[in-house]
Amino acid sequence: MAKKNIKVLGVGSPILDILVNVDDAFLTSIKAPKGGMELTDSPSIEKILGGLEGRTSVAPGGSSANTIFGLAQLGIPTAFLGKTGDDSQASLYKKTYEKMGGDLSMFKIDGNVPTGRCLSMITPDSERTMRTCLGAAAALAPGDISEADFKGITHVHAEGYLLFNEKLTRSILEHAVKNNCTVSLDLSSFGVVNACRNILAELLEKYVDIVFANEDEAKAFCGSDDPDKALEVLSGLCPTVAVKLGKKGALLKSSGKTARVQAELVKAVDTTGAGDLWQAGFLYGFLNGSSLEDCGRFGSILGAEVVQVVGASIPEKRWLEIRKRISG
Repeated sequence: MAKKNIKVLGVGSPILDILVNVDDAFLTSIKAPKGGMELTDSPSIEKILGGLEGRTSVAPGGSSANTIFGLAQLGIPTAFLGKTGDDSQASLYKKTYEKMGGDLSMFKIDGNVPTGRCLSMITPDSERTMRTCLGAAAALAPGDISEADFKGITHVHAEGYLLFNEKLTRSILEHAVKNNCTVSLDLSSFGVVNACRNILAELLEKYVDIVFANEDEAKAFCGSDDPDKALEVLSGLCPTVAVKLGKKGALLKSSGKTARVQAELVKAVDTTGAGDLWQAGFLYGFLNGSSLEDCGRFGSILGAEVVQVVGASIPEKRWLEIRKRISG
């Protein structure tokens, strides 16, 4: 059961995920480094799709949105701030979120640009490699952000991809702090860390209460393969840190206390959304005052569930059991 008076605002790119299984040779043929995310345009995505033989599926996605969807399924009141086109893809996206109880009032619309898409190519080792066309999501601008978007919000969760737009990121973070919201930031990709290194440390220290990083992102930030070192470096900038290590669990530190949590080992078929849903579990615990160990355990429960399906959407029939495990 969630505490009263919690409401989480996710900020990021509302994007439809196009999911397809490929082999390593296909990634090599399109010169795509495995596991990364690169921004591209719609014609480039269409060209890649033209060379695919596998069947594709479509589902609402986006890094921050996946986390917010998970929190909504766990009973946390949520809203999402991002920009879509005025098209059928946007309608599908919003209807899916609304069914979870999500607040649609912070969505912005650009009728001149299509809703964003992300081609997620899944290799046999369950790793995903992404090519993203942000579409309308890239049109979100500081002028779209207002005080009204933060009314009643207690926590803001932002995806690292926002860092590519420094002015927008600063506007969001400044509004969050002004409205007494706590803030979490998912570093999202080692590419984000490498590209935005010149501003990242300052933003973490000045605005962020919780930072999430996977192994690759942690290594990119601190220049070491040692996750314990990354935990310490990030802890010097941010009060609460989670370094996610996949099937090796996670390293956590908050207010001087450290913990290591184990992953739930399952047969993974697709890692799309694994980190995002892990964060949903962690944030659920953190915002409800759970112990650091329980926050990590809740993250592990959701992370293990989502890697057993293709895409970032855990089937509805599984959520009842998940809620029982977490509330128990």
